[in-house]
Amino acid sequence: MKFTSVEAIPVRVPRDIAAATGMAGSPTRLRGTQGDYRWSEVFPCLYSVNIETALLKLTTDSGLVGWGEAQAPLAPEVACTIINLLLKPVLLEEEFSGDAGDIPALWNKLYSTMRVRGQTGGFMIDAISAVDIALWDLAGKHAGKPVSALLDETPKLHVPAYLSGLPDRGRAEAACRAAAQSFHQVKLFRSGPAAAMLAAIDEIQQATNGQLRIAFDGLWQFTPGEAIDFGYELDKRGAVWFEAPLPPEDAVAHGEVARAIRTPVAIGESYRTTAEMAPFYREGAVGLLQPDLGRCGITEGMRLAAQALRHNVAVVPHISVAFGPQIAAALHFAAAVDSCTLAEYNPKVLEVANRFLRQPIRLEGPCYEVPRTPGLGADIDEDALRQVTG
Repeated sequence: MKFTSVEAIPVRVPRDIAAATGMAGSPTRLRGTQGDYRWSEVFPCLYSVNIETALLKLTTDSGLVGWGEAQAPLAPEVACTIINLLLKPVLLEEEFSGDAGDIPALWNKLYSTMRVRGQTGGFMIDAISAVDIALWDLAGKHAGKPVSALLDETPKLHVPAYLSGLPDRGRAEAACRAAAQSFHQVKLFRSGPAAAMLAAIDEIQQATNGQLRIAFDGLWQFTPGEAIDFGYELDKRGAVWFEAPLPPEDAVAHGEVARAIRTPVAIGESYRTTAEMAPFYREGAVGLLQPDLGRCGITEGMRLAAQALRHNVAVVPHISVAFGPQIAAALHFAAAVDSCTLAEYNPKVLEVANRFLRQPIRLEGPCYEVPRTPGLGADIDEDALRQVTG
C-alpha cells in the first residue's frame, strides 16, 4: 500500500497543574505564574502547564489509518516539523506491504535521513517514533491482530500497573487509597531535600502497614556521592528501584552508584536507542531499563528490550505525559516482553488520553487491559481532537 497522507498534529490540552503536581509529568511545584513553560522549583527543568503531545495520522490508499505519537511534553511543533519536512517525503515515496517484518528497514531508512548530520537522538528519534508506532498500528490492522500478537506469539492480556506519584498534599492518605485499590507499588518523586523524602517514604510505609512497595525517582537531582548515600537509605527501606539519580549524561558516574548500592538503578527515559544505552551497560549502570515508547518507538523499543535481556536486566516502560497511541504502544510492548512485569500508571494522564480515544484504555483493578482489537486499539476520536486543535 501507498501512503496518501501524513498528518502531524501538535496538541495542547489545559490541565489543573496544582492537582497534577506530584504525579508523572508534573512531579514538582513550578515557579512563577507567567507562560505555559515554567521551571521546577527544585531542579533546573522546564514543565508545561498543559498536556502536550505530537500525534501522527498515516492514511493509506487501502483505506487503513494508522495512529502514532511522539513524546513531546514541550514544543510538540518541533517533532511535527521534522515529520513534515524530513520524514514525510520518504514515506510518500515508499510502498508499505503492511507486514510488520518490513518496519525495521523503514525505521533504519528514516534514521539515515539525518544520521551523518549528527541527529542520532532527541527530537529526531521522537519524530521517527511517532511514525514507527503508526506503522505498527497499520501492520496490526492489516493482519487483523493486536500489535502485541505481532510482537510475541503468546502476549500477556493484562499488565500490572504501578501508581506513578502521589499528590504533594495528603500523600499518606493517597497512599492508603492506592493500597485499598490493590496497588502494590507506588513511585515517589523527589520534590524536596533528601531527608524530607526519606521521611515521606517512611510515612507511606507506616500508613499502609508496608502494603506498598516504594520506587523512588530522583529526577536527576543528586551528585554521585549524594546518590550513594541516599541509595544506602533506600537499601534499608527495601526500595524497588532508584530512578534517574544523576544527570543523564555520565555513564561512568551511574556505574559507580549502581555498584555501591543494592537498590537497582533505573534509567532509560532519557535515551532513545541501543547505541545511547551501550555505554551504560559497559559501566554496569543499568539495574532496570525504562524505555519510553514515545521516544524510541516499538521497533527500537524491542531492540532495547533484547539488549537488556543480554545483560539480564528487566524492563518496565516509562509512561509520562501521553495520549492514547503512546500509552497503547507501551502496553503492547509490555505484553510482549517476558521480563516486563509492570507498566507506569498516572490516573490524570490516562483520564485525559481517554477523552480522545474511540475505545478507552482500561484498568481492571490494578492491572491494565492490553487492547485486543487489531492494531494499537487506540484510534483517535477526531471530532474530540478538533475541539482542542481547531
